[in-house]
Amino acid sequence: MSLLTQMMEECRILNHVRTDDDFGGYTDAWEPGAKFNAAIAKNSSTEQQIAEKEGLSEAFTVVVEDTFSLDYHDVFKRTRDNAVFRVTSRTDDSIAHPASTVRIAKVTAERWVLPS
Repeated sequence: MSLLTQMMEECRILNHVRTDDDFGGYTDAWEPGAKFNAAIAKNSSTEQQIAEKEGLSEAFTVVVEDTFSLDYHDVFKRTRDNAVFRVTSRTDDSIAHPASTVRIAKVTAERWVLPS
């Protein structure tokens, strides 16, 4: 078992569901979807710390197995603490080279609050 595998935690995709409210509007809900494992690390660079002080969201790097795809604006929850993240890139952009023995892909994400 590699260190990277040991760092991975269970997460779950959250699917956005919009239903009619019978009054001409709609209701938003978030339903649990596929489970996957990810290693999530906070971006603690000086630039990011300055950006957070100026009001930007916390930024994270999320590493998943290359067989699981995360797309731009996918939302997921870390099971351990129910922290919610929104993906800000695509796994297709950062998959390990096929010759690599490490079968991973990575995305960037921001801490996010589910809209009501």
